[in-house]
Amino acid sequence: MAGIFSLAGKRALITGGGTGLGLGIAKAMLEAGAEVIITGRREEVLQAAAAELGEGASYVTGDVADLPSLPALVKKVAAGGRIDVLVNNAGINMKRTALEVSDEDFNRIVQTNLNGVFAMCREVGKLMQEQGGGSIINISSMAAMYGLPLVSGYAASKTAVVGLTRTLASDLAPLGIRVNAIAPGFIESEMTKKALDADPERKFRAIDRTPMGKMGLPEDIGYAAVYLASDAAKFVTGVNLPIDGGNSIGF
Repeated sequence: MAGIFSLAGKRALITGGGTGLGLGIAKAMLEAGAEVIITGRREEVLQAAAAELGEGASYVTGDVADLPSLPALVKKVAAGGRIDVLVNNAGINMKRTALEVSDEDFNRIVQTNLNGVFAMCREVGKLMQEQGGGSIINISSMAAMYGLPLVSGYAASKTAVVGLTRTLASDLAPLGIRVNAIAPGFIESEMTKKALDADPERKFRAIDRTPMGKMGLPEDIGYAAVYLASDAAKFVTGVNLPIDGGNSIGF
């Protein structure tokens, strides 16, 4: 049974893979036997992450918000072999009341969290078509499932990612490409820590409405990504899978 969850012989490209959820996903996929390539804007962070990950991991510097650069980024990664799995994890957030969010602020978040995701899906999707298939995993959010205050740009972008995931799943299924999303709940990461530590009341409410009564770990997202990338999920496409300790159904 363990073999069906194996990623041995597969190559996975993970955006924003140097820290937080991306690093947790990279660790889980390495554990499952995949070769992992992480990307991000900060080379020093990627170097440290690749060293921590060890054998089977490498990095390529790149910014998913720089759309014209993405075809070359994908080509560079593909030069080392196939890309069997794409995880669109890179994302940014900003906590500010909607009336204080400028057009520039909003567009900056959408550029990274949505436009960059679509461009990566398109470019890697072309390669997967030539290869005869693959698995794309987008990282959405609880903000796509109910109204979180103070994150209008983030919520809009992540909600759009869910819609994009469903459409791409339909478009690409005939090509043997599965497209799914993971909606993390409150997971221990740099982004979550920054947002919640500055707002203790918000942190209390987040945990209080989570039936399991605690925050998750990056590895929880990582193992879900392994499942969606593996043959165990060969008949799964178009889903938005909450990994949230029950937060999305909590009262």
